[in-house]
Amino acid sequence: MSLDGLAQITNNGILMLANTTNQQVGHAFYPHPLHFRNSSTGDALSFSTTFVFALWKSTRFGGPAMAFVISPSKEFPGALPGNYVGLFNTTNIGNSSNHLIAIELDCLKNTEFNDIDGNHVGIDINDLKSLQSAPASYFSDKENGYVNLTLTSGQPLQLWVDYSGAEKQLNVTLAPINIPRPTIPLFSLKIDLSQIILDPMYVGFSSATYALPVSHYVLGWSFKLNGGEAREINLSQLPKLPHQKGHKTRSRLIIVAFSVIGATLVFVSIFFLILFIVKRKNKFAEVLEDWELDYEPHRFKYKDLYIATKGFKDKELLGTGGFGRVYKGVLPTTKTEVAVKRVSHTSKQGEREFIAEIVSIGKLRHRSIVTLLGYCRRKGELLLVYDFMPNGSLDKFIFDQTTTKTLSWCQRFRIIKNVAAALFYLHEEWEQVVVHRDVKSSNVLLDKDLNGRLGDFGLARLYDHGTDPQTTHVVGTLGYLAPEFCRTGKTNPSVDVFAFGAFLLEVACGRKPIETEASEECIVLVDWVISCWSKGTILEAVDPKLRMNYEVEEMELVLKLGLLCSHPIPTERPHMRQVLRYLDGEVSLPELTPIGLRTAIDGTSFGLSKGFSDVSGWSYLRSGYHRLQNLSL
Repeated sequence: MSLDGLAQITNNGILMLANTTNQQVGHAFYPHPLHFRNSSTGDALSFSTTFVFALWKSTRFGGPAMAFVISPSKEFPGALPGNYVGLFNTTNIGNSSNHLIAIELDCLKNTEFNDIDGNHVGIDINDLKSLQSAPASYFSDKENGYVNLTLTSGQPLQLWVDYSGAEKQLNVTLAPINIPRPTIPLFSLKIDLSQIILDPMYVGFSSATYALPVSHYVLGWSFKLNGGEAREINLSQLPKLPHQKGHKTRSRLIIVAFSVIGATLVFVSIFFLILFIVKRKNKFAEVLEDWELDYEPHRFKYKDLYIATKGFKDKELLGTGGFGRVYKGVLPTTKTEVAVKRVSHTSKQGEREFIAEIVSIGKLRHRSIVTLLGYCRRKGELLLVYDFMPNGSLDKFIFDQTTTKTLSWCQRFRIIKNVAAALFYLHEEWEQVVVHRDVKSSNVLLDKDLNGRLGDFGLARLYDHGTDPQTTHVVGTLGYLAPEFCRTGKTNPSVDVFAFGAFLLEVACGRKPIETEASEECIVLVDWVISCWSKGTILEAVDPKLRMNYEVEEMELVLKLGLLCSHPIPTERPHMRQVLRYLDGEVSLPELTPIGLRTAIDGTSFGLSKGFSDVSGWSYLRSGYHRLQNLSL
């Protein structure tokens, strides 16, 4: 076998594709290429394979998939761990040039890839959106029906994959190893692999890890090309699986005995030793209560975070915000780069609910959302651990006059679409509705390819839990707060849409929503854009740093969409589903006029006798912003 990443052969002959290391990939391939095409006709040849595997996870939550793979290469440069199974990245997933076939054993439901559930088998072609999939099960003649299986039970299971070149049909069958091969496959798919397969190709396995401990094993494998079924695996000769142990924090007390002369010297030495141990213990002391044991896989050791950030030194500081200070860190055990946020929190009210919410948010999976990996509690503060974004936050590229880095309009427009997709996922695609409540450029982080990823959500809950219910407490940032939120404090997705409108304008105009140093007519950004638009010169609002290097139609779309999303009346704002359609050009933006606004939601309009700038919401932004400075933000 040709091994890469985490993949290794254990002493007793098991192929271990993934272990408990986070954010890594593992590949294991037959080292020699195979000729999958008929030399005379060019058609794909028949093939048959079977393998015995075992998947294990440490918690009730799912984990990333492993897959049997047929690929033109056994190397996958730039492939991502986690949901991408070590096969794709954000730029090449779905490309027909991949020429890749995979049978996935998936243990996590990912709506981004249209997964049917968190325990299924699927056929993937050049993508992770399966052409066909089915819940893990096998057909039982005795039961005259399908019997459910759990992929992550840790018990060995056997999978058969058979392709008929003559019938152009792919069959996939699954069963426990103590059950004979079922007579009926799990599913079949009519497909001509001649359109996919190149010549030659490699066969093997791919796996990846995410933020939870998992282990993926292959105990035996048989493969045959061009005729008949693969040789049957001798199950009695399979190696034994290692015993899986729970990953619990273990404290070790080291007793050091000193041999000294004289009772006084002995007592002095013991005294200083005890003093040292107590100080060190206090230095790394954590808060751990019994109810947190359910969340232990999401919990990091404070000592590891302290070492990762070099003691939270200022030189590791990435930034400071309203919710705390963020440091760059490298985890000592896995060498994974992370971002660690320290959040001060002295209130005990609702803390348990907040931790549960943090763990829930940690299950969000989307390419445009910064992943929350876990947390740590210590002496009145919370430490939250995120994926590290090497290019920092978007606001530094837009507002920092000292930086030499600039973003082109093409890059800005892509980031806008990234954030829109993230909000649509939070509002409509995940199992629960999540309202971010703090959408702004400083909370949009950029990965190594300058793709936008929305982060820093859920923290506002911490301050809600610690607030007296009888007092008015509005959480957010001045300039991004919807008028109705300032009045009532009640949140819904429309509040995010308003903030997204402000975000659109600041990305396009290169200005913050409120600039107190600007002239009277330019203090509020939305007011200034409306003024330019009403005069027919809306492009005067464009960021001067772009120097006319932009698509005029795209720029006008973003500016007008920013006004539409910033509408003071919540019901007149579009949903994020509609926003994505505008940005993708699927539908045209409704025409904006100085006397009315027609939304694409319900087709209604309302008259504005004095123009947009005199609507109560926008007037309150323009002339009453200084009153908001007295709110508890």
